[in-house]
Amino acid sequence: MSLAHGRPYLAIPGPSSMPDRVLAAMHRAAPNIYEGDIVDMTAGLLADLRRVALSTSHAAIYISNGHGAWEAAIANMFSRGDKALVLATGRFGIGWATHARAMGVEVEVIDFGLNTPADPARLEAALRADTGHSIKAVLVTHIDTATSILNDIPAMRAAMDAAGHPALLAVDCIASLGCNEFRMDDWGVDVMVSASQKGLMVPPGLGFVWVSDKAVAACRGSDLATPYWNWEKRIFADYYYEHFAGTAPTHHLFGLRESLTMILDEEGLPQVWARHKALAGAVWAAFDTWGLGGDLALNIADPAHRGHSVTAAKIGNGGAGRLRQWCETQAGVTLGIGLGMAEPGSPSYGDYLRVAHMGHVNAHMTLGVLAVMEAGMQALAIPHGPGGIAAAASVVAQACKSA
Repeated sequence: MSLAHGRPYLAIPGPSSMPDRVLAAMHRAAPNIYEGDIVDMTAGLLADLRRVALSTSHAAIYISNGHGAWEAAIANMFSRGDKALVLATGRFGIGWATHARAMGVEVEVIDFGLNTPADPARLEAALRADTGHSIKAVLVTHIDTATSILNDIPAMRAAMDAAGHPALLAVDCIASLGCNEFRMDDWGVDVMVSASQKGLMVPPGLGFVWVSDKAVAACRGSDLATPYWNWEKRIFADYYYEHFAGTAPTHHLFGLRESLTMILDEEGLPQVWARHKALAGAVWAAFDTWGLGGDLALNIADPAHRGHSVTAAKIGNGGAGRLRQWCETQAGVTLGIGLGMAEPGSPSYGDYLRVAHMGHVNAHMTLGVLAVMEAGMQALAIPHGPGGIAAAASVVAQACKSA
C-alpha cells in the first residue's frame, strides 16, 4: 500500500515550494504592457531587488533561469579572450566556468573539490601571481546547490584587496538569496546573479543580475554583450520594454511582487535568514543522530561551511537512491538527487541525495520530510541511529524559544 496519495511535496533545491499567495497573484488576466500599473510595479520591484541584495547597485531582470543569469553576467563582464578565475566548490562552480569558456573567455579554475570551501589564501596567491592583471573577474558561488558548500564571500574580497588586484568579484547567489545572509555592498561584491525559483519563491523563469557602478564602467564595451543580454539597456532603459528586451514577463512579475512583499515587508529579511538557519539546523541534527548507527553523513563536516538552503548528504550502499524512491512512491515526498557527487551509472551514484529547505518552508514541512525519511529507513532496513526526529524537534523548539 502507498501512502503517497494527497498533496505531494518537493524537497528539492528548486523549484522550491511556492506560496499560494504567489500563485494566486499570477492567476490573473494579462495587463497593458505599455503604460499604467505594470510600469510602476516594475520600478518598485527593481528597488526591492536592491533591498533583498542589501545593495544600492543596479538590478536587471532577464527572462531566463539561473544559467541565463550566468550568461548575462559573462556576456557583459568579458570580451573574447578576456580571462576569468573561477573558484569551484561543486557542479555549479564548474558549470559557470564551462559557460564562460564556451563563450570565448579564457578560464582558469581552482577546483576545491566537493567537500571543502574555497580557500582565500589560494585566491590571494593566484591574484598575486597575475602580475599583468590579466584576470578581469573572479567568479564564485555563495552556496553551490550540488554540494551545499557555503563560501566566505567577505574573505574572498579581503584576499583580493590584500593582493591589490583590480579584478571584479562576481558571486552566484542562486541557491542563497533569501536564505543565507548576503550583503552585496558591505561585502564588496561587484556583480551578483540569482534566479526566481529558489529562495525568492517564484516559478522558474526569471534571472537577475545586480551590477555595481564599478562593474558598469569596467565592462562597458564588452564584445560579448548582444542586444538581448546587454545589461546597460535594461539598467538605463529609456522605454519600459527595454527593461526586458521586449515583452515583459508579466505574470512572473506579479508573483515576484508578492514574494518580495512577504520577504521584505512582512517577515523581514533578518527573520527569513534566521528561519532558514533553524530549519537547516534541524536537518543537520537528524543526520548527525542517524549517522551514529549507520553509514550516513553530511557532505560538509564543518557547520560553518554549510549553506542554510540545501543539505547534501550520503547514505552508503545505495541507501540514498533507495530512500529517495521510497519517499516519493510511498509517502509523496521528493528528495533531490546527489547532483555531481558521482557519475550516473557508477556504483556510488545511489549513495547521495539532497534535502532542500529553502523559500516558503516552515517547521512542520521540514520535520515532516525528516519523519518520512526516517520511516523510509525503517521500511528499507537502512541502518541508522535512533532519535533523529527527536533531535530535529529539539532544534526547532530551541529556535522558537530563543525567538
